[in-house]
Amino acid sequence: MTSTLPAAAAEASPGFGARRRWAVLGVVLAADVLDLVDGTVTNVAAPTIARDLGGGAGLVQWLGDSYALALGVLLVLGGRLGDKFGRRRLFLAGLGGFTVASVACGIAPNPELLVSARLLQGACGALVIPQGFGILGATWPREQIGKAFSLFGPVMGLSAVGGPVLAGFLIDADLGGLGWRSMFLINLVLGGAAFLAAVRLLPRDRGDRRTVVDALGSVLLGCAMLGLLAGFIEGAGEGWTTVPFVLLAAGAVCFAAFCLRQRVASSPLIRPSLLHNRGFTSGLLLGVVFFAAVSGLLYVVSLFLQQGLGRSPTGAAVALLPLSAGIVVASVACYRLIGRYGRTLVLAGLALTVAGIVALLAIVANSGTDTGGWALAPALLVVGLGMGTCFGSTYDVTIGDIAPDEAGSASGALGAVQQLSNAVGAALVTTVYFHTADGHGTAHAAVVSLAVVGCVALACCGVVPLLPRKAQESHGR
Repeated sequence: MTSTLPAAAAEASPGFGARRRWAVLGVVLAADVLDLVDGTVTNVAAPTIARDLGGGAGLVQWLGDSYALALGVLLVLGGRLGDKFGRRRLFLAGLGGFTVASVACGIAPNPELLVSARLLQGACGALVIPQGFGILGATWPREQIGKAFSLFGPVMGLSAVGGPVLAGFLIDADLGGLGWRSMFLINLVLGGAAFLAAVRLLPRDRGDRRTVVDALGSVLLGCAMLGLLAGFIEGAGEGWTTVPFVLLAAGAVCFAAFCLRQRVASSPLIRPSLLHNRGFTSGLLLGVVFFAAVSGLLYVVSLFLQQGLGRSPTGAAVALLPLSAGIVVASVACYRLIGRYGRTLVLAGLALTVAGIVALLAIVANSGTDTGGWALAPALLVVGLGMGTCFGSTYDVTIGDIAPDEAGSASGALGAVQQLSNAVGAALVTTVYFHTADGHGTAHAAVVSLAVVGCVALACCGVVPLLPRKAQESHGR
């Protein structure tokens, strides 16, 4: 979730006392935490799941990509559906579906059903997440809502750290002989509790049936991304035969149709006026490339820790703690710094990320699979600081000079792009890793993958001068 907020919050509903407002905030945060944790658990758990169910490298890639794909494609559509049918209704439907999909993940007997359940999880998450800000705007007074929003950064940061650690612990603990399945089945309790609390606490709203929903645009975007991801993953796993090229071509055709649809739709997913704003389009491009690169980086480091260095899932999660800590610290710090430094902060984040990647590359190239203990920790901390700095500043700067009435569309587009970039980046970078590892070993594969990600992050620096100089005035805290 970005720190971008809606242009305006609705007036708080009458009859909501302070205690109930905080309880509503707790429900919204709980749903967002479930979404983020389930989006990150497979970073560590994927190799274990693939060994248990089979599916090889393809399953490792699809486990995270399927979730991010569904979430990213449907995120903007989920927001529109909430406007049309009511935020409470969509929140409950999404949270209930998310809980059922989690159980389906936990009992899946084969890779195909597990990936299908992950797609359903992401789709249901896309119904829940966009409703949160609107619900808070309807329950919190305008002058106090900043208190609620200020909690999202730290809580989401801690969740990003906790997801992989929780996954590693549950896998190694093997509770009830369930192994990796327990990290999905636990959502039956967590999601069920959040659902019951939401039924009791969330305000009722009718929605506006006049809201136009561009379902065709969402379908075209979904087909485009599915074709592209399937092409890359199929090519990496089964070889570059006719099938992956057909899938890539189909994805490209669907994406072209999606772009045409955005020009003629009465209510497009992305306002055309936004794409005429140089600062916004530059930030969108930078976000696509950067988030794709670092998403792939996280997967590659986790794979190398387990496949190359022989770490257990818990050991891999603990080894990644310096990176996660860096993300949390930098994200919180940027909340105060973005108003003063603007796009300079983005450049600093990119520079730190590149420096950390170069250090990682040097360590792995020198020590290979003999890399021991906490040798990677300092470099991972620097990478985390760089990533957190970019996470906390890129999109706030991107919307620095857009019109207030475009803020909602811009926020939805940026959030969706971030999720889609996560899916595409993980697919591309892990494709490089698996292709190189086949015949050259995991250490060489990690070096090549890190070099690719480092070059991409360095190239992002060239886009920074095109961004707006400052974030919006609301960030001058």
